[in-house]
Amino acid sequence: MLARKPLSLERYLEEEAESPVKREFYRGFPYAMAGASALHNRVALNIAARFLEAARPRGCRVYMSDMKLRIRDEAVYYPDVMVVCGEGPPHPYYEEAPCAVVEVLSPATEALDRREKRAMYLSLDSLQVYLLVDPERRRFTAYRLTPEGFVEEEGEEVDVPCLDLRLTLEDAFRL
Repeated sequence: MLARKPLSLERYLEEEAESPVKREFYRGFPYAMAGASALHNRVALNIAARFLEAARPRGCRVYMSDMKLRIRDEAVYYPDVMVVCGEGPPHPYYEEAPCAVVEVLSPATEALDRREKRAMYLSLDSLQVYLLVDPERRRFTAYRLTPEGFVEEEGEEVDVPCLDLRLTLEDAFRL
């Protein structure tokens, strides 16, 4: 059995541009992404649409799962929804400084979203809120930045400070 060698971030980005399959990257290794359910896709789209209404007047950008988020040279993810306010992207295929990141949970990705991705996202200086949406329980888990650091909150609504917006479960689960 041959051991795989870690890829550099640059090599991953080159390969990803040509890959027929989206792959996330964590500390030298690419990982294929799982497919999403119709509910997962609808919830992400509802949230992105709600964010877009608030983002346009502020000059912020809203992305769905086709835009990469680079976290230093350690990781590259495709968040379900991401908001970036400020200057344009440093690269045409990724962003680096989101103020809000949303992941819609699925059985295949929940553990990754709650551990690895949470740790990586919360390490970003620009991040104000990391939102996990549980479509099975119809609940939000938000990691919101306070002067003391990030606090975890569960509930049916969450404030997104960079958009001056309160997102509700009704917004997320609209038919």
